[in-house]
Amino acid sequence: MTPVTVTRGDSPVILGLPHTGTFLPDDIRARLNARGLDLADTDWHIERLYDGLLDGVTTVRAMFHRYVIDANRNPEGESLYPGQNTTGLVPLIDFDGADIWVTPPDAEEVAARTRDWHAPYHAALAAEIERVRAAHGVAILYDCHSIRSHIPFLFEGKLPDFNIGTDNGATCAAEVEAAVAAVCAGAEGYSMVQNGRFRGGWTTRHYGRPEEGVHVIQMELAQSTYLTEEAAPWTYDTEAAERLRVHLAAILRNLADLAPTLRGTQ
Repeated sequence: MTPVTVTRGDSPVILGLPHTGTFLPDDIRARLNARGLDLADTDWHIERLYDGLLDGVTTVRAMFHRYVIDANRNPEGESLYPGQNTTGLVPLIDFDGADIWVTPPDAEEVAARTRDWHAPYHAALAAEIERVRAAHGVAILYDCHSIRSHIPFLFEGKLPDFNIGTDNGATCAAEVEAAVAAVCAGAEGYSMVQNGRFRGGWTTRHYGRPEEGVHVIQMELAQSTYLTEEAAPWTYDTEAAERLRVHLAAILRNLADLAPTLRGTQ
């Protein structure tokens, strides 16, 4: 299994998909417990949700599951949210705080997984960012995520439908965040927040260099917006998804249209 799949396009927009993969190598699968094997923390169907929304978009998709290694975590292991409950580079627990391993990986294995899975994904992503920036003078990375709307271990109450993360505005030009927020705010029947519980993962914070023409924004969607139920078997709700896709398409069009205006802001 290749760690990453890349589909190249000629748009200034790149979609990152770090958490949609479900592949587990046999040796890793054998060491997960029954709860871990449920793969409940997958960003279910996100690749389907965004498919075909923007002509010429580039996609970079991790094919491995986040329990192999989390492609959206700092490879040095530093927490994204110090002092708050979260999961690590190789998660030892799931989003509910429950153990997922029969035999957890040791430091040597974490290092090997970083080399064999995490690094190839980010090498591919970095290459596409540079390719797109060379072609357009600017690259906009939109990092695609989803999560259950109720997870008490991670956050109180119900998560908003659209969760925009820019590390409090540091990872993209203000116009980029505003272009996304405008669509979300105008989406009837949906809720939104900017830089709330999810301010952007390691990908967003690592690559976001607006002063160098690389603008990155993370979108964390509540899975209630497009699944029939936020539980196994994680069924894609076609009708709900089509309503949501209208707004996601508008977001990506806004970003593509905005890109030429960003060339002079570096």
